[in-house]
Amino acid sequence: MKVSLVLCLPRDAETVRVTREVLDASLAALKVSSDIRDDITLALGEACANVIQHADEGDEYEVRVQVMSSRCVVEVVDTGRGFDSALLNQVHADQVATAEHGRGLQIIAALAENLQIESRPLQGAMIRFEKHLQAESLAGASRSGADSPAVR
Repeated sequence: MKVSLVLCLPRDAETVRVTREVLDASLAALKVSSDIRDDITLALGEACANVIQHADEGDEYEVRVQVMSSRCVVEVVDTGRGFDSALLNQVHADQVATAEHGRGLQIIAALAENLQIESRPLQGAMIRFEKHLQAESLAGASRSGADSPAVR
């Protein structure tokens, strides 16, 4: 089974909560365990907050989610001007662990796998991450009915 979800959103702080709730409800319907859903929605919230803080004024952004067998792939894409990747690497090197800002990408990296950050000059930026949905595949969970164990 493959499930895809695409949300096109205005660059507004309220969309972070809505996006997290939509994804959490979708994953719950697929019987993904609450601890895995919590990791994914927290990482998603950090990626969306990053777009809201750093994208150009008025830009829109997209959240793209694909759930396939035992993996959830999330992409958050803005339509801004992109960023200087050398500057991003310098910021990471200079960051202090107690800094008030700049920990979002560290949080995503701690909660998910395969974090990728891509700049597309004059087209925006993309944050992509994956999360393994352990144990039973979604197809196995859907075949066994409503009382089946959650995907973990």
